[in-house]
Amino acid sequence: MSSSAASAVNVETATPEVAPTAPSGERASQRPRRPLSRKAATPLWHRVVEKTIMVLATSAVLAIALIFIFIAREAAPMFWEASFSEEVQLRDLFVAKQWPGYDEAVYIWQPVGGHPKFNVLPLFLGTLKVTVLAMLFSVPIGVGCAIFLAMYAPRRLREWVKPFIELLAGIPSVVLGFFALMVIATWAQDTFGFAYRLNAVVAAMGLSLAIIPVIFTIAEDALQAVPRSLSDAALALGARRYQIALRVVVPAAIPGIAAGVVLGFGRAMGETMIVLMASGNAAIMEPGNFATSVRTITATVAAELGEVAVGDPHWRVLFLLGAMLFVITFVLNLLGDLAISRLHQKLTATRR
Repeated sequence: MSSSAASAVNVETATPEVAPTAPSGERASQRPRRPLSRKAATPLWHRVVEKTIMVLATSAVLAIALIFIFIAREAAPMFWEASFSEEVQLRDLFVAKQWPGYDEAVYIWQPVGGHPKFNVLPLFLGTLKVTVLAMLFSVPIGVGCAIFLAMYAPRRLREWVKPFIELLAGIPSVVLGFFALMVIATWAQDTFGFAYRLNAVVAAMGLSLAIIPVIFTIAEDALQAVPRSLSDAALALGARRYQIALRVVVPAAIPGIAAGVVLGFGRAMGETMIVLMASGNAAIMEPGNFATSVRTITATVAAELGEVAVGDPHWRVLFLLGAMLFVITFVLNLLGDLAISRLHQKLTATRR
């Protein structure tokens, strides 16, 4: 090898490789930027609105807790007050007792008289009767109307019918109670031959007028929220409209429909004026007879609380009824929310 070739090899092996340099503008763009803080990135009025919503939500929860504390505080002294134990025994609130003038032990609510009787089971039975009947009337009608408007009704008909049904939710309950008292009661007695003009059936019919808009609105929104692609796919496979409605759309909207049913049940449990005016307000203990007059917990509290002395045993029992109704409603709503969550997980295969 010649000396010139050897020197060339030595120069090539000795010279290190230099990476190509990028322009100054490109190098500057590759530098990591410091992340902006959340306070600097979010406008001030956004943060104010966020804090306001948080305060309002917290105040709503605190208001519910304070209401329960107030009710429980008025009912709790019955467990240690001597004046209450002298007149009422706690076991008499839930167990049948043989009173003077009765041949056998009876469940009876009669807070006035020589021997006050404070058995609360007839009140719970009346509440259960009216609520169950009202749900049996309301759920098929509310869900059926929602399915019809979401799947079958023309658009122009939907625009007229939906606001009309939702308008029922804005009618005062006293108006619905008066309608049940004057119209539904007369029609039901003439049609079915009831011995009592005001009974659990009449109260349930009037109460269903207040529950149907709640169930219908939430169910219809849930059906409308189902993706249109599911219906189109079923239609492409040759399914008919009723098959699409019952096997595709309704199962997909079950969590929303169940939420509407739970809210409707809570409304039925807490309604006062309709059952006060249309139930007959007679605490009759006949579990299998829905044609007799009934007396609910809410109607009892509304009718009697303004006529008793503060701290009286009757006063304590009424607040006990309010606390028990509060707890029952809370537990039922909690169980309903758990059931809705399970349905959502089952249908979407996700965890919430």
